[in-house]
Order: sequence, then structure tokens, then C-alpha cells
Amino acid sequence: MSLLLQISDPHFGTERPEVVEGLLRLARAERPDLVVLSGDITQRATRRQFMAARAFCESLRAPALLALPGNHDIPLFDIGQRVLRPYGRYRAAFGPALEGEWSSADMLVLTLNTTRPWRHKDGVVSTAQIERVAQRMAAATPAQWRVVVVHQPMAVTRPQDERDLMHGHARALRRWCEAGVDVVLGGHIHLPYVVGLHERDASFSRPMWVAQAGTAVSSRVRHEAGNSVNLLRRAADDTEGQARRCRLERWDWQEDRHSFELAACRELRAGVAPQPLADSARAICGTSGGPP
Repeated sequence: MSLLLQISDPHFGTERPEVVEGLLRLARAERPDLVVLSGDITQRATRRQFMAARAFCESLRAPALLALPGNHDIPLFDIGQRVLRPYGRYRAAFGPALEGEWSSADMLVLTLNTTRPWRHKDGVVSTAQIERVAQRMAAATPAQWRVVVVHQPMAVTRPQDERDLMHGHARALRRWCEAGVDVVLGGHIHLPYVVGLHERDASFSRPMWVAQAGTAVSSRVRHEAGNSVNLLRRAADDTEGQARRCRLERWDWQEDRHSFELAACRELRAGVAPQPLADSARAICGTSGGPP
């Protein structure tokens, strides 16, 4: 079963060395099939910061890596670079593509570049991007868990975060739900949570989630959330093959233990509403079973 490690907002240039080492230990212990960097890889898009980020990624020893830029990965103060080569340093570190795809027998992952050089922070998902994702996801196999990765959030849990919502998020979520997308992963606001869109709005025709990650290794943490990463673990399907399942795990940095520890776990099911974790699942996850 496929395992995806989501690392968001590491902001290299503000990284905490001890937390970086802890994340490397977690990755080597869990051995994810795919690592996704969901933006704000650097703090100020300098060559040195991108080199540090690239070296870190190589140290992860993951079989596959997908990266996408965040607003911090476009030079802010170097106006010439921002205008003429906004993604030049990003591409030098992570290759020419700004969007990517990874596919296995039981998971399909698409990444989208939602930054725009003429915007300072806000993210945008265009009509062309919405449709391109919808068409690709509609062609996924029945066994594949369908994942879209963006930088800015597509859903929030607090009124004060609504200003950070992706431009075009409502249209995108409706269209992607029709196309069979299961979960949209994001970052940007350094606050981990899970939103069941179908639980909020009965007009969503099927279960669909938005899952946000905190900042992985940066000192730029929020007072209500420390360093954390997400693991999306594809679970074995039900015996009848009628339900596709994933387990979303949030791993938090624990200062007293000097390591990332499993902090929360939620089972996501395609085609049915999410169920509370059974006692046995709680034992396996090492958590109370509440949402991240």
C-alpha cells in the first residue's frame, strides 16, 4: 500500500537543525513511497536556501519526490529576478516543471502551481488547471486514491483565515468532486487540520476532504501549532472491494522527546462518510482517534 509524506512550509533559511534531523529519522523509519513538498520550501528564495532544501531532499532517500513552489519561493526583494525569472532559482534546484504527477497501483497524485509572480501571497487556481485536474482524475483507476496538492488552502476552519483562501477554490472543489478527487492537501498558513467538505455541505455528492499541514521544520510556528508533517497511508480496501480507504496521520515534533511522534489519526473512506476509529485502530495509530 502506498505511503505519501507531505512536508509543507519548511522555509529553509529559518529551519531548526534538530527538527530537520528528526524529520530525516522519521522519513527513514517510515520509508514513504512519495515525498511531496507543498510549497514555501525557502524563506526568501535565495540560491543558498534552495541548495539547503535540495540537500535535505536528497537526504530523505525517498524513491520519488514532487515539489511545488509557494509564494516564498519567488524572490520578493530581488525585483529583477521576480519579473524576469520568478521561478529560476526554484527550477535550478527542483527541475523545470512547476507541476507534477505520481501514480501507483493504489494512488494518483497531482501537484498544482497556485502561485502567481504578480501576487504577493494569494494563490490562484485557474479554469485551465481546474479542468486539467478533473480530466486526469476522471481517468484514474477504480483502485486509486486521488490526491491533489496545492500550496494555499482550499478550505479553512476559522474566519480569520478566510483571507488566505485560494482564489477559485469553490469552483475547483465542485468540479474536482464530480471528477472523483478524494483529498486536497495544502499548507501556507502553518495550521494542520482536516475538513470534510461533504460534512459541511450536503450538496457535495460524495466524500471529499481538505487536509492542511503545519510547518515542517521552520521556527516560524504559530502559537497554537508547532512543527508537524502529514502521512497519507493507503489502507487495504474492504473485502468486497467496495470502498477505497486511506489513513491520514499527523506527526508533531515533541520538544521533550526530540522526535516526531504520531499525534492524530483519521480514517478517510471514499464513497461513505468517515467513521470514528475503532478501538483496535486507535491502538494501531497510538491516538485518541480525533481529527488532526
